[in-house]
Amino acid sequence: MSEYVRKEHLKVLHEKRRIETHQKADAAISHLLAENKKVNFNSVSTESGLTKATLYNNPDIRKQIEQLRTQEFQLTLVVKHKMGDSSKDAIIASLKRKLSKLEEENRQLKEQIKRGYGKLYKEL
Repeated sequence: MSEYVRKEHLKVLHEKRRIETHQKADAAISHLLAENKKVNFNSVSTESGLTKATLYNNPDIRKQIEQLRTQEFQLTLVVKHKMGDSSKDAIIASLKRKLSKLEEENRQLKEQIKRGYGKLYKEL
């Protein structure tokens, strides 16, 4: 009968868990990238079912998530920087229209308040 060595058994179990953790994290990251979702510790944790502490404590996974997060941030900066003048003008025009509507609504509400105070004063 073979002798049971607890330390060896624990080493095998630990290695198996480490591999499963890497597989879950890689699958979650791949899925997030395929769906164009943000890759950060919270989203990977939610997608993979792993805790954030596990993701932070595993140096390989942590480095991968941080790199992807940095790349994503830089990409959004580039996209914002490359926004053309015509799209900026369209956004500005839209905001101006919205501002004028809100100013008109504000003016009307102030007028209603004045009328309300006038009626209240007459009743006294």
